Amino acid sequence: MNKERSREAFARSQRYLPGGVNSPVRAFRAVGGDPVFVRRAEGAWIEDLDGNRYLDHVCSWGPLILGHAHPAVVKALERRLPLGLSYGMPTELETALARKVVESVPSIDLVRFVSSGTEAVMSAVRVARGFTGRAKIIKFAGCYHGHSDGLLVKAGSGAATFGSPDSPGIPDGVTRETLVLPYNDAAAVARVMEEVGHEVAAILLEPVAGNMGLVPPAGGFLEFLRDVTTQRGALLIFDEVITGFRLGMAGAQGRFGVTPDLTCLGKVLGGGMPVGAFGGREDVMRVLSPLGPVYQAGTLSGNPVAMQAGLSTLEELEKPGFFEDLDRKTRGLVEGLAEAAGSAGFPVCVQSMGSMFTLFFHEGPVVDFASADRCDRSRYAAFHRGMLDKGIYLPPSQLETCFVSGAHTEQDLERTAAAAREVLVRMQEEAV
Repeated sequence: MNKERSREAFARSQRYLPGGVNSPVRAFRAVGGDPVFVRRAEGAWIEDLDGNRYLDHVCSWGPLILGHAHPAVVKALERRLPLGLSYGMPTELETALARKVVESVPSIDLVRFVSSGTEAVMSAVRVARGFTGRAKIIKFAGCYHGHSDGLLVKAGSGAATFGSPDSPGIPDGVTRETLVLPYNDAAAVARVMEEVGHEVAAILLEPVAGNMGLVPPAGGFLEFLRDVTTQRGALLIFDEVITGFRLGMAGAQGRFGVTPDLTCLGKVLGGGMPVGAFGGREDVMRVLSPLGPVYQAGTLSGNPVAMQAGLSTLEELEKPGFFEDLDRKTRGLVEGLAEAAGSAGFPVCVQSMGSMFTLFFHEGPVVDFASADRCDRSRYAAFHRGMLDKGIYLPPSQLETCFVSGAHTEQDLERTAAAAREVLVRMQEEAV
C-alpha cells in the first residue's frame, strides 16, 4: 500500500505544527509508522492522499454515528451555510437543539452549549462547586475528562490520591482538590466519602469508560454513586461526551436507569461539528450566569452551523429501529472478533457496549485502569499496522474505543472480522 503522499504531508506538517498534529494520538507514536492524511470521506470509508481507502472504526473518535458526510446532514448544512457562519447572537436553532436534548436526556432540565467536551466538563465542575460551595472533586483513574488543568491528573498508589498533575505546565495547587480513585471500586469511594464527603462538591465519571478502552461499570456501581452523593450532599456528574446519543437517545443514564445531577455531552451531539454541552437539574443550572453568579461564556457557543449539524443528526437517530439495528450489527462484529482471536490462540479480550468496542491484548476482563494498563501495547501496535495494511482503520492507541456507525454494512463488518483473523494468525505464526 503506497503511502508516499501521506508521509510527505506529515513531514511538511512538522515544520508548522508541534509533532505535525493538532491532537497527540494522531501522530501514531503509540503504534509506530506515520499517520494517515485524509482527503475525503463518505459513509463508512475514508480515503487518504494516495487514494488508499480504509474502513473507518474511529469515526472521528465517536461523533460520526451516521457515518461520514451523511446526506441529510450535508443537505441541511448546504441550506444553512449561505445564511452566515457565526453571529454571536441567539438563534432559534439553539432552542430547537436544546429542546431535543432536554426531551431526550433524563437528567437535563436546562442545557448550555459550548464548543468542546473539555469545555463542557470544565464548566460542569465549576457549576457543581458554585452550587455546593465545596471544592473537592472525585474522579476515577482512566476516565479522561478533557485537558483542563484541574482534571488532567493521574492516580497514585493509594486508595485515594490527591491529584498530581499529569502534565508539565499545571501547578500542583490546581489539582490539589482532585481526588483520584480506582474505577468500579465502590469500597474506595465509600471510605473517601466517609472521611471527606462533607468537602466533596461532585463525583465525576464516564458512566461507561471509553478512554481506557471500553470498560463498562460494574453491577450496582452507578447506583451506589447515586446513593452516596445524595446522602453526602454532593452532586453526581456523568461525562457522556462519548456515550451521549451513542448508547441511545438517553445515553448511558437511560440504559442503566441512573440519573445524575449534571451531564456533559459532545461528539455525536455535534454531528461532526465542534459542539459540547452541559446541563442538569434546574436548581443546579440556575447558578449559571446570567441567572446566577457562576460565570461561563463562549464566542462560538451555539454556533448556527454546528447547531444545524447536531439537530439534523439527532433527527436521524430518532428514526425507529436505528439504535437496535446499530447494536445488533456491532454484536455480530464483536462475536466475529472474539472468534478470530480464539482461532489465532491470542489472549485477546473483546469488550463492547452498544456500538462501542475494544480489543484488549490481555486475557481480561478489563475492569479499571490498572487492568487496562496491563495490556500488551506492542502487540496492539503490530495488530494496528496489520489492519491498516488491510484497509481497516482502528484507533492508533490500545486504550481507545472503536466505533460502528449506521453507515457500516454487514459486509463491511464481516470484512473487519476477516481481516482481524488474518492479522492475528500471522502475528501468532511470526511469534512462534
